[in-house]
Amino acid sequence: MNIGKPRKLGKTIEDIEEGDSLSLTESIEDKELLLYLGLTNDANPLYIQHDYAQKTEYGKPIVPSIMLMGIITSAISKHLPGPGSHVVNFSVNFVEPVFHYETLTFQFEVIKVDKMKDVVTISIEAVNEEEDRVLDAVVMVQPPQVTIADLEEKEGDIDE
Repeated sequence: MNIGKPRKLGKTIEDIEEGDSLSLTESIEDKELLLYLGLTNDANPLYIQHDYAQKTEYGKPIVPSIMLMGIITSAISKHLPGPGSHVVNFSVNFVEPVFHYETLTFQFEVIKVDKMKDVVTISIEAVNEEEDRVLDAVVMVQPPQVTIADLEEKEGDIDE
């Protein structure tokens, strides 16, 4: 059933090459932090309570690690490979804490295309405004399995 919305799917395994890359800049603002904390019911004082965080080695609240992982998976779902893709493995190293109101730049690069397993491996590095590396990640992603043409063909069969 087509409800009139144009569909967009990401790149299939055939359209992806080693070296394909993406750069993405994200600012961590109160709105995003509060949405995350509300959705997950995560009440860790290290993430939101300034008086508590001041007494820790960090000195101020930090951004939840899983929220940073969400930025990565969102970029994969939206851009590389794009809509229809699925993360099958995620390995991340949090090098430095990320604080509220920081702006991060994420560099994504396809480092391996495995057509036999229908998986691409993407390396990610994130740096803050001072160019300090805050995280490294390696994500294995299954690109979309179908194309727009496949979907349109299937819908044509249904409409007849």
